Amino acid sequence: MTAHKPQIVPKYVTYGFFLIGLFSAIAFRAIIVLQDIKADWVRPVWYLGVIGYIFFFFYRFGITKKRKKAISDYKLIEKVENRTLSDEDRKVLLYLLSSIKVSLEDMNYALIFFLSIAAIAADIILSIMK
Repeated sequence: MTAHKPQIVPKYVTYGFFLIGLFSAIAFRAIIVLQDIKADWVRPVWYLGVIGYIFFFFYRFGITKKRKKAISDYKLIEKVENRTLSDEDRKVLLYLLSSIKVSLEDMNYALIFFLSIAAIAADIILSIMK
């Protein structure tokens, strides 16, 4: 098979982009509080959040494309259905499963969910306190 063999990125890359995504999520949710406390910080924090998301989602886009390409290049769906996996196919399938397993996207989604609820609660509390 001449397809490029996909590999898991080092953990520091995974954690680095996770932190960028988390920082961006916090930045966007902090804006609601900053508009009441320090309004002149809203625009810079918004830019930091957007720039962080640009890097984070570009990275996530690349990971998704890499996974889909591996599935397509190695025709893994067809081979699993037909039970005709070669040793190389098994290695690619192992990469895909490992990639999904080590991914922190579920943690990212959970944190964004809870930070969003916290931001809404903070806004409601701050509006009541005005």
